[in-house]
Amino acid sequence: MKKEEKIDELIKEALSTEEAEFYDELGEQGLIGKLGEVHKGKTGWLASIMTVMHVLIFVVFIFCSVRFLNTEVTNELIKWACAGFLCMIFMGMMKLYIWMQMDKNDILRELKRLELQVSALSHKAFK
Repeated sequence: MKKEEKIDELIKEALSTEEAEFYDELGEQGLIGKLGEVHKGKTGWLASIMTVMHVLIFVVFIFCSVRFLNTEVTNELIKWACAGFLCMIFMGMMKLYIWMQMDKNDILRELKRLELQVSALSHKAFK
């Protein structure tokens, strides 16, 4: 058994049944679960709009790439390459925003765990 699993078991033993259920809800999520949480939060509407925009910009990037590969005029090559790079920059920035939101949600989840543990310990200390 890993150290983390032992610590989790000790914490669950120290908590009441209601607190233990809440603690279980704060468990680790997979990548898909984290993405879902980003779209459900207070700024979920913004994340959803950014996801749609990401798909649209990806389509524009594919269009720019095809046009870049099908031209032989130097000025057009430069224009389509610049447009493609701009699309990649926009997509990268949108991905960074989503990943930062996922990281923020992880940090908030850990803070809630700490608050629960401190609350349980202080409640037992003053009984």
